[in-house]
Amino acid sequence: MPSPHHRQPPLSRRGFLLASAGAGAALALASVPARAAGAPRPFGRYGSPAARLTPKTLYVDQGGRGDFATVQAAVNAATSAGHTLVLAPGVYRETVVVGVVDPATGGRTEAASELTLIGASENPRDVVIVHDNAAGTQKPDGSGTYGTSGSATTLVRADGFTARWVTFANDWLRADHPGVSGTQAVAIKVQGDRSAFHHCRFLGHQDTLYADSFALTVFARQYFSHCYVEGDVDFVFGRASAVYDQCHFRTLNRTDLATAPYGFVFAPSTAGANPLGYLVTRSRVSSEAPDAYYKLARPWVPSSDTTARPSLTVRDTWLGPGIDAVAPYANMSDSFPWQNQRFAEYRNAGPGAEITVPENRPQLTAAQAESATRAAYLGDWTPWKEDC
Repeated sequence: MPSPHHRQPPLSRRGFLLASAGAGAALALASVPARAAGAPRPFGRYGSPAARLTPKTLYVDQGGRGDFATVQAAVNAATSAGHTLVLAPGVYRETVVVGVVDPATGGRTEAASELTLIGASENPRDVVIVHDNAAGTQKPDGSGTYGTSGSATTLVRADGFTARWVTFANDWLRADHPGVSGTQAVAIKVQGDRSAFHHCRFLGHQDTLYADSFALTVFARQYFSHCYVEGDVDFVFGRASAVYDQCHFRTLNRTDLATAPYGFVFAPSTAGANPLGYLVTRSRVSSEAPDAYYKLARPWVPSSDTTARPSLTVRDTWLGPGIDAVAPYANMSDSFPWQNQRFAEYRNAGPGAEITVPENRPQLTAAQAESATRAAYLGDWTPWKEDC
């Protein structure tokens, strides 16, 4: 059982902005390397353009010591499967799209499949991919707003994607845009099958981490290990079959609301035909907000799929006092009450896990819990065995 104090809490997004850009520019991350341009070995133990680990290893560095200065340029150069992109420390202010759709067939191409992103310093605070579009942001060409999916800083539409030691962020803030009603601002949207993230950070407010699939009938498996995710409204959401293993979820304080709830950690939208939605295991949920000001989850049944049956199991996880222990679940729409969905818990601990109203906290039996494992959710794919 994870202890709530087993390690120092990761630097919050606000703290990160201050630390990375300086107190005078807390909300404007500069596109400059996080370390001095003359620092030796910008790619750490992962080689360099002069000592390439493999022919398919590409190097990204804003200081000119790599093959490319932007992440997207390196992704574009990965025209066949199996490339590795090594990112030197820096704040990469850009949007990134991995994988494309063939307009003729509607299917994915092989380009950029089995792609791996590695933060060279092996510290996710050093390598940051960030942008600031929201759903309500107007597109530069005047064709309308981005919408939720279009707001994503990073979009992964290829299978077999892996990231290690990278921060994915969206630093759009409500306070800076009081006239914008579309406040969803996605840090990353992941649609590919076999998408794995190890020791990564996901920073945003509303809709931070969109763990989804390529299409309604496609069941995409995703794995998040030792990751940190923060936000406020539905900040982990989508229809993927996703396992969150030993992750830390942190709910943010809000000054724009006077009463609870401030938001919801999970908002799965699992397809009705998919038996496996989100599994949270051996993790923890902490908060900057007052006690009981957050719900653990609410079901998202999108208008595009009213047959969805959101699925979430949280087990062996520490829930801090920020979670409303009396009523940890809520409806997104009264037409689809949470009690009719697939929500369950097992052996959770902490003040937010206290069972005071049993009917509000459905629990797995020991027999049911035997099927709520990462192996059961991910099948023949075992990303936890990958060398990190």
